[in-house]
Parts: sequence; structure tokens; C-alpha cells
Amino acid sequence: MWIDTHCHLDAPEFDPDRDAVVARAAAAGVGLLVLPAVRAGDADALAGLAQRHGAAYALGIHPLCVRDADDADLDRLDAALARHRDDPRLVAVGEIGLDHFVPGHPRERQEAFYAAQLALARRHGLPVLLHVRRSADTLLKHLRRTPVGGIAHAFNGSLQQARAFVELGLRLGFGGTLSFDRALQIRRLAAALPDHALVLETDAPDIPPRWRYQTAAERAAGADPHDARNEPAELPRIGAELAALRGSSPAAIAALTTANACAALPRLAGLRPGLASAAAAGGRVGTADPGPAPTGP
Repeated sequence: MWIDTHCHLDAPEFDPDRDAVVARAAAAGVGLLVLPAVRAGDADALAGLAQRHGAAYALGIHPLCVRDADDADLDRLDAALARHRDDPRLVAVGEIGLDHFVPGHPRERQEAFYAAQLALARRHGLPVLLHVRRSADTLLKHLRRTPVGGIAHAFNGSLQQARAFVELGLRLGFGGTLSFDRALQIRRLAAALPDHALVLETDAPDIPPRWRYQTAAERAAGADPHDARNEPAELPRIGAELAALRGSSPAAIAALTTANACAALPRLAGLRPGLASAAAAGGRVGTADPGPAPTGP
């Protein structure tokens, strides 16, 4: 079984055929999706979507949504985490973090919201799903002050930064980008990092793998943009790319990354038969100290 640890199933790109998207993922062997929020107001709708499709979810405020959020949104998020605290499908605080690539998003405000949401994760006893875009060192600074576990989503930093996240107890998310030959740094990381560091994701509908990617020329020629949309059903093929980079088999990578996902997001283990044993296996993957566990409320 595969776990897609980061999929925006609530995105409007999926409005025409969301049920079919989930069905295709299940047929491909993707047994569980993790759906991150991007705004404080997403909570109840996302919880309902996860319930309908047998998925897991996270609640948080995305760094690219911070500019348009008001300070009271942190209180709304805190209240939503408390309201849904007994829902076993709530597995993390996310998507939170920092984006130092997209212009026009104040870094100071992003950092304040990130620090506050790390504190909420500690308070509610949950791991985090981190957005990391040219911001790894600042993210790490705050994680050292407020240690929590979780996943650094779509990781694209240096090997030194990768090791720092892993030493703090986080796993690193890899997706469609590693399928591109020119993505040299990400491919090197995917091949070199220890077994216990890796989880898989699609970030669907974003970050399509190379076989769904459209060039500007193809788009100008009238290519159907729907064909470029990423889907969770692509995860096994992405996993096969990871297996090839690591000299492993897709089956072994599926087992490994499922175990790691359960170790990173412990509530996943209760959502599917057999995942409890995968979570136990995850605790035995690799030799590094998994780092500090999230504290309870």
C-alpha cells in the first residue's frame, strides 16, 4: 500500500471529478491520502471531505495565505484543532511554514504565523506538515526552539539541511520533481538519504511528474491543461522512480515509505487495517534517533 502524505484534494481543479480521482488512486494501490489545509476557515469542510473519502487531514495556515489572514485566524485555528481533537482523521497541523521564493509575501508575518502554529502543534500534541521553499534554515531555527515531529513537504534543500531536519525527527517528502533528470539535487537527496528519512507525496494537483508535465509550447499549441494535473494515482509510478534511484524495488519502497509516514504521523496507524504493524516497523527503520515526539496538551 502507498500513502500520499500531501494531496490538496479540496482544490478546485478536482471539482469536476473528485470521486473519480479518489477511485483511480485506490485502484492504483494508494490506500490513504493526507489532505492539508491552507486557511483557518478550511477546517470543517476539510474534515467532512476526509470523512467522505476515508482520508486523513491536517489543519493550518499556509505561508502564502498569511498575507491575507488576520491575527484572529490563529485563534480560529486553535479553536478548530480543539473542536476536532477527537477526530482520528486529524493527523497534523499543516500546511504551515515559510515561502521565501514567491515575492510579495512579508517574511516577518510568515515567520510570526509559523512560530505560533508550531506552538499550537505542541499544545495539541500533533506533528506538522511543513512548507519549505528557500527557507530551510529559518524553519530549522524555530524547530529547535519548539521541537515537533512531522514531514518537511516537497523538500528541496541541501544535504546538510536535510540531515538537520531528520536529526530533529522529521521525515522529508518527495514527489513528482524527482522524476525529472534535470532535478539533480533532489534526485541526489532521494538516492542518498537514509531509509528512515523518506516519505512520498504528490502535492496534487500541483508538481506533476515528467509524464504529465506540459511545456509552454505544448500549452500554446492547445494541450488540454487537465492532462497536466497531478493526481494521487500517480504516486506508485513516482515511487517506482524513487526505487530506481535507490536500487530498490517498488514493493520495498511502498512498505518503507508507508512505515515512515505512520512514524511521522502516528494517528495514521489507526485509519487502515495493517497500518499499526507498519507504524511499529517504522520505529525500527534506520538507526538514527527519531528525535523529540510531540507533547500532549
